Amino acid sequence: MNLALHEYHVEISWTGNRGQGTAGYRSYGRDHIIRAAGLPDLPGTADPSFHGDRDRWNPEQLLLAALSQCHMLSYLHVAVRHGLLVTGYTDAANGTLRLNRDGSGEFLEAILAPRVELADESARALADSLHTQANATCFIARSVNFPVHHLPLAPGA
Repeated sequence: MNLALHEYHVEISWTGNRGQGTAGYRSYGRDHIIRAAGLPDLPGTADPSFHGDRDRWNPEQLLLAALSQCHMLSYLHVAVRHGLLVTGYTDAANGTLRLNRDGSGEFLEAILAPRVELADESARALADSLHTQANATCFIARSVNFPVHHLPLAPGA
């Protein structure tokens, strides 16, 4: 067993067949279910601008959530290694997607805006500096081909 390799498995089931399959661009729904063993189902769809349902998660939101979640977990790990006592963490992430004329598209960037609460506010400079190291260790940020920026904000800022 190779301890350096980890595999992840999900299943996607399309639930948007309205009886005509993909007879036309507007004839089918984009709804689907994302499943992983032992976890609750996650309702997915396309972005509403691509005929998706506003009440379901779309792939672009999930990518941004994965970046934000991975950065937070990497940050908390780095904080422990540096003896920084973090007492709270929130993020308000934004991503920019460009659509191309041929129907393709790509993310241009993601901007994370983490608010890190500290037991000792005098450690703010260290706290802010650790985002660079967290980004360098975040598995998801290291895997995407667009920049992931960080604008750390102090609580109450």
